[in-house]
Amino acid sequence: MSPNPIPTIPGHNATADLPLTLQRKGGPADTRTGTRQRILVLGATSGIAEASIRLWASRGEDLFLVGRNADRLAAVAADARVRGAGFVDTAVADLDQTQQHAELMAHAINSLGGLDVAYVAVGVLGDQTKAERSFAEAAQIMHTNLIAPVSLLTWLANYCAQRHAGTLAVLSSVAGERGRKSNYVYGSSKAGLTAFVDGLRNRVDRDGVKVMTIKPGPVKTAMTEGMKGERKFADVNKVAAAIVKAIDKGAKAPDVLNVPGIWRLLMAVIRLIPEGRFKRMDL
Repeated sequence: MSPNPIPTIPGHNATADLPLTLQRKGGPADTRTGTRQRILVLGATSGIAEASIRLWASRGEDLFLVGRNADRLAAVAADARVRGAGFVDTAVADLDQTQQHAELMAHAINSLGGLDVAYVAVGVLGDQTKAERSFAEAAQIMHTNLIAPVSLLTWLANYCAQRHAGTLAVLSSVAGERGRKSNYVYGSSKAGLTAFVDGLRNRVDRDGVKVMTIKPGPVKTAMTEGMKGERKFADVNKVAAAIVKAIDKGAKAPDVLNVPGIWRLLMAVIRLIPEGRFKRMDL
């Protein structure tokens, strides 16, 4: 199936008008055995998301994939089908366009016939040097990494809370643990996302919704290609395997997953460095 563009709906509120009853259109049968998960991947062409999709596809899960690059998204979907995914549907969408989110989420869930996992892997590294000199550049990074996920997660959390079920897995970053001069615009957007997800988890956990914050360290992907020290970055397939394994635990999954795990200790040390000394460091 080819990617399906989602039309813009002028003035549509992405956090309102939750569909209490969704009508399935062309998705997998509702009478499944329950062994296949229905997984929505937002930002499906990012490196970590692609590696996760390969694992889910090889297990025969049902997938709805969203990305902004039509050709790349089609390739990811085709690969998922070859690997054995039970069902694959796609939508081409620029997730910066928050006014499209409500219709997009409803369309995806209709197609899947429900929702077990939403994997929010939306984000850009951006250009720190440009962002230091241009508010427009900084604002765009903030919008993609923080505002757009907030819109998506508000809708998804309300949908799942109404049904007292579902897992929301959100890709943040260890870069949000402390502002560093080398990437403080990206880092602050991820810090904001982490704080939002923390509060969201506190709100909907009692409604039976699992909200998981994923904090990778530097990972070898297209986004980090050419960065200093990239040869030491974590292998994307190992990172994806750790994420998928954690999501599989459902309600027993960790609330916060540092991957690789060593980053929990490393960032704890960095947070302890006194500000007077920290501001003189080249990090």
